[in-house]
Amino acid sequence: MRGNAHVRFGRRPGETDPSRGGHRAPGRPHLAQAAIDDVRRRVQQSTLGHRGHKGDPLYRIRRVLLRGAENLTATAYGRLLAGLDAGDPDGEVAAAYIACQELRHLYAAPDLDRARRRLQTFYWACATPGVPELERLGRTIAAREHQLLAYFTTSGVSNGPTEAVNLLIKRIKRVGFGFRNFANYRLRLLLHCGVTWHTHRTTRVRGRVTTFHVVEPLMGWRQT
Repeated sequence: MRGNAHVRFGRRPGETDPSRGGHRAPGRPHLAQAAIDDVRRRVQQSTLGHRGHKGDPLYRIRRVLLRGAENLTATAYGRLLAGLDAGDPDGEVAAAYIACQELRHLYAAPDLDRARRRLQTFYWACATPGVPELERLGRTIAAREHQLLAYFTTSGVSNGPTEAVNLLIKRIKRVGFGFRNFANYRLRLLLHCGVTWHTHRTTRVRGRVTTFHVVEPLMGWRQT
């Protein structure tokens, strides 16, 4: 889910004023991933009395829990079920994984009405198991529900590309320890961020022409 699910879907808290009808979605799937990790660590500590070790069932599937269900191979899915059966006696980690998949499923909704229905399913997945980490996640998403659903009314508009360019600009400024010449600073940014240059082709430099005589091999040698 890092990644293509792994993709940044929108805003940080406070970037958009809810009263202005912000168009960025705050409920990114990494919040659900953090909830899965919190539940896994708590269950690990309560069942085995220590932090995750190499051979512990839940620790061995920690990376599988962060992947989307549609991306799991048969082997990975078997590892997931085996780890949950061995290290999750009350099904809390499994409930957190299901809630995370529901949140990921929300972003794939084709329209606003279906997104609302999937959001209600996500709330139900957070409230039913009685897991405190999921209840906190549900409250966080509910507090920004207006901005999250606005993602579907603006055809998926996001400020991700703008923030990506802004990150590159800050990186160039940091590496150069600041620029006093604005023209030089602007040129560096254009070169680093990538632009399509519309420049004329340079004239070819004329030098001394050297003639090479190529001697073709003789054909028709007799075989003796």
